[in-house]
Amino acid sequence: MQTQNTTAPYISMLLAIVACLLWSTAFVGVKIGLRYTDPLSFAGIRFMLAGVLLVPLWWKNQMPLSLLRDNWRAVVMVSFFQTFLVYGLFYYGMTMVSGALAAILIGASPLTAAMVSHFSRGSDTITPSKMISLLIGMAGVALITLGSKPWVSPSGLREFFGIILLFLCTISSGLGNVLVAREQTSLEPVQLNSLQMFLGGLFLLLVSSIFHGLPDLHLPLIFYVTLLWLSIISAVSFTLWFILLQRPEITVSSLNLWKFIIPVFGALFSWFFLPDESPTLVAVVGMLCTAVAIVLYSMADRFSFSTPP
Repeated sequence: MQTQNTTAPYISMLLAIVACLLWSTAFVGVKIGLRYTDPLSFAGIRFMLAGVLLVPLWWKNQMPLSLLRDNWRAVVMVSFFQTFLVYGLFYYGMTMVSGALAAILIGASPLTAAMVSHFSRGSDTITPSKMISLLIGMAGVALITLGSKPWVSPSGLREFFGIILLFLCTISSGLGNVLVAREQTSLEPVQLNSLQMFLGGLFLLLVSSIFHGLPDLHLPLIFYVTLLWLSIISAVSFTLWFILLQRPEITVSSLNLWKFIIPVFGALFSWFFLPDESPTLVAVVGMLCTAVAIVLYSMADRFSFSTPP
């Protein structure tokens, strides 16, 4: 028993690192998949498949339709904010920026979520040390935004709009977290995640069908390999994260500390695997600012003596 208690924190740390590394590979996968289909169709199919992959983990004696009927408000709200709106903005933004810049900007989402939570929930206070970390993170985002030079060329303007969409994506995600926290539901986290991803993906696919018609399924093998990989990432990573949040030795701040991996490795994977991308000074500095800000914010939260929200 003593050995189990001693090794539990290290196992949790390893699982958190695995989840963040999996998320870091998503930016490469999305850029590859977008070469073959429109953004909303790609996102819709991905999350419908991810929701189905999670069903065996919670199905027991409960039917999905009955769970959806009894908790429809929470499922619809989460699916709209956390899948439909967030990933609709994300996938369109990804068509305008590089995978590395997207990884850095989305990697700053814990900081954006903290600001949204601060202004929407009075108990989520920002201390001076947290404010410093937020300013560092915002400096990195501002540097990347100005680095696109939208006033120079149409391509720069397009990248600027992509950055705005990704920033709106992080704000929507933060608002979704706040709204979901206020919702009362009898669903377990994995059940809620499975249902909301499938429903959100279905909404995305329906909207795509209205504007682009039914998706073309006669696509190269690489598209389906990428699609399967992205679906597995969504199912496995979110499940690992929910499991970790339920462990008594784990705090939200200790988990968020490892999210610095996402902008760093997301950018590195993009520069390594995508032939048309390479590191720039602006991107590297922005990546470091985002990573450092996440670490500082999480450490400030961990050592804060104020009452947690």
